[in-house]
Amino acid sequence: QVQLVESGGGLVQAGGSLRLSCAASGSIFSINAMGWYRQAPGKQRELVAVITSGGVTNYADSVKGRFTISRDNAKNTVYLQMNSLKPEDTAVYYCNAEVKPYRYWANEYYWGQGTQVTVSS
Repeated sequence: QVQLVESGGGLVQAGGSLRLSCAASGSIFSINAMGWYRQAPGKQRELVAVITSGGVTNYADSVKGRFTISRDNAKNTVYLQMNSLKPEDTAVYYCNAEVKPYRYWANEYYWGQGTQVTVSS
């Protein structure tokens, strides 16, 4: 079993910054992609940013130039630095990881419990 624990959410004024962290623990042989998704009230969950084990990144158009995803493979941790935050960034942010629990095991996908980010105008 794999657990993803997120931290770093909170309340911030528009234009401010927050840094989210997500640490994976448990039965982990390797982790391929790690990413951040968000879900605002009444909306579907959407991809924010993703990073592969080799450091290749991809961002939603709405956050390009403002958010930066990074990871520490030694710590099985992914980060999301969010700058120039806007009220429309308000959502619950979820961490996701593609994990190979054991060497000859198929990859599995895990989610964190979510962390609230609220941006006031």
